[in-house]
Amino acid sequence: MIRIGVIGCGYWGPNLIRNFVSCPETQLVWACDLDNNRMMKALRSFPNVKKTTNFMDILADSNVDAIAIATPVHTHFPIAEKCLHEGKHVLVEKPLAVSVEQGEKLVQLAAKQNLRLMCDHIFCYTGAVRKIKDMIKNGELGELYYFDSVRINLGLFQQDVNVIWDLAPHDLSILSYLIGSEPVSVSAHGLSHAGNSLENIAYLVLKYDHNFIAHLHLNWLSPVKIRRIIIGGSEKMLVWNDLDPDEKIKIYNKGIMVKKLKQEERSRLLVSYRYGDMYAPQIDNTEALLLMVSEFASCIEENRPALTDDKSALRVLRVLEAAEISVKSHGANIPLKYT
Repeated sequence: MIRIGVIGCGYWGPNLIRNFVSCPETQLVWACDLDNNRMMKALRSFPNVKKTTNFMDILADSNVDAIAIATPVHTHFPIAEKCLHEGKHVLVEKPLAVSVEQGEKLVQLAAKQNLRLMCDHIFCYTGAVRKIKDMIKNGELGELYYFDSVRINLGLFQQDVNVIWDLAPHDLSILSYLIGSEPVSVSAHGLSHAGNSLENIAYLVLKYDHNFIAHLHLNWLSPVKIRRIIIGGSEKMLVWNDLDPDEKIKIYNKGIMVKKLKQEERSRLLVSYRYGDMYAPQIDNTEALLLMVSEFASCIEENRPALTDDKSALRVLRVLEAAEISVKSHGANIPLKYT
């Protein structure tokens, strides 16, 4: 059993606490938050968990195997770095850090210490994403053409990151997991309407080295909440509406058929349309966060990379950083390099 300490009892921390208690592979030993009242509220149902307002108390406990970090983004790097130096495995709320440079340092430190470093890219553990992954792997959608996501709502405005760094990690981690390849370039546009320099609306376009493109629409200033992804393939198309309680995924047997023309006839494009049935497959409703904390424990026990390991988190960071550069450069196309 992996003994866990959680740092941060704010928005996401209580969810981690609840699932670490529920998971049969983990034991929640410590919790920490600078706000004692907030921490007491989060631990009201778990009186046996030790409490502290100084996370160094947790690091000093040799009985603690691993740390989960659910703190503001700008604190991820310094806290994770201290945890790794003290020999603790680390789970970090997304994104891994505020820059590629910081992310690389954490990845290198984890490797040097032979410790597991994992990022909480929670959507990769949902039943919907796991179902889509199976369908892509089995070739049900055919050759993939595009990925189009809309992740918008009114708020929650963050104080230390813009809408790209807050919302895009979800879709970028999903993309990386589903597609199995990384974009070669990104261009982005964004604007701020809140009286600061943090963009609250953004559009990202990711290009790949094959005939595939991805578009992300991110917005904190929408009158409605939408969580929708459309994936188009040569055989079938898919719509994932995460807010639909009953039919989250719908598969459409629709597409186009292009007739091959002779050389002298290529000025005429013969496209016909295929209209077929729609169906909604059954998906596993196991809580994604429970699967994620179980994966964290398992990757430590088995000394293997996690599904959302530090290297996958670093790939997400590369796109985020390039997208921010593009926004500041009025939508310039920024090439991506991976090491």
